[in-house]
Amino acid sequence: MNESAEATLRGSRFWPLAIFVVLAVFLAIGLTLNPRELPSPLLERPVPQFELAPVKGRTLGLASGDLRGEVSIVNVFASWCKACRDEHPLWMKLSAQRVVAVHGLNYKDRPDDAARWLGELGDPYLRTGADIDGRVGIDWGVYGVPETFVVDKRGVIRHKIIGAITPEIVEERLLPLVRQLQAE
Repeated sequence: MNESAEATLRGSRFWPLAIFVVLAVFLAIGLTLNPRELPSPLLERPVPQFELAPVKGRTLGLASGDLRGEVSIVNVFASWCKACRDEHPLWMKLSAQRVVAVHGLNYKDRPDDAARWLGELGDPYLRTGADIDGRVGIDWGVYGVPETFVVDKRGVIRHKIIGAITPEIVEERLLPLVRQLQAE
């Protein structure tokens, strides 16, 4: 075997190790990221233009014009969503406190199921739009349910939470941001 072939053979022994190190670095970086904080192209932009009829049995639907003039929260939910059921008592509590207008965007739900769900668990929403085909959710950049958006007085999306809210999220993120935006 000549010297060039021997050098190539010795160098090729290190490729698996080099590939492993590169993959390990990418994996380590990925593990430090929070999956609840996916970037949204809509942050710091006006809410998309939309108008939704109310959920069956409710009188007030939801439209982009309803999200101007006061700080508000839009919660994207569905009756078929387990995490939505888990977070629902927090929405009921927040709504009862009357700190901020809480609106619901019912995503890809059957009308009877959505009406039954809100009837059984309570309705924390000031307005609730029925996005039966999911088109408005797509315009909002919804990945799944539940998702929550904080909208400022000008109708600009200021924050997005992916997944169910928790008491810690309400106290440490949502309420401080709402108070800050209300003071502006």
